[in-house]
Amino acid sequence: MSGIVIRPTRQSDYPATEFVVREAFWNVYQPGANEHYILHLMRRWPSFIEELDFVAVDGDRIVGNVVCNHSYIEGDNGRLYDTAGLGPIAVLPEYQRLGIGRRLIERVRSTAGTMNFRAIVLYGDPNYYLARGFRAAEDYNVRTEENYYAAALMIDAWGSIDAGRYLENASQDYDAEQFRLLDSRFPLKRKFKDTPSQIRYQQVKAMRRRAGRS
Repeated sequence: MSGIVIRPTRQSDYPATEFVVREAFWNVYQPGANEHYILHLMRRWPSFIEELDFVAVDGDRIVGNVVCNHSYIEGDNGRLYDTAGLGPIAVLPEYQRLGIGRRLIERVRSTAGTMNFRAIVLYGDPNYYLARGFRAAEDYNVRTEENYYAAALMIDAWGSIDAGRYLENASQDYDAEQFRLLDSRFPLKRKFKDTPSQIRYQQVKAMRRRAGRS
């Protein structure tokens, strides 16, 4: 859509972006959603990358958002390589399939390319992200922190990537009561289980195998 503008996120945008994320993820991976709470937490983490927080705007309405967290690839050679862990990325359901997600990714890619990151890394559906310039992490011999090759783990790299394990660097501050309080600020919505996207998520999540090295 030609009228959509991608710009840096402002602090005043935070409530609207949390609404977008909740709407976009509702019943997608689980009954309901908690990604908006994760986003709420991420922006308080020391590892959060403010320079890679962007919104898609239609007029005065925020319709999409992408954020990144400072993460690492721990090389088998013992070195740590800086990466930008992408996600969540979200677009309001009525604005999906219009190329907005691709534009948000491109903005992250162009900005991260000027920073001291070796790659952008994410967990997601290969059917979506492989068509948007990412490659399977296994192509680089990069595994999960638990030392698995996972179909959901994908990389968009600049130059070569050394073999190793991906470390997300997430803070452990999830609180069920705080999530409930945050979620109570949003409209009530019906929860459904066993949706096609939830089934697909479980299938992709199961597509992993133990690496032959430790």
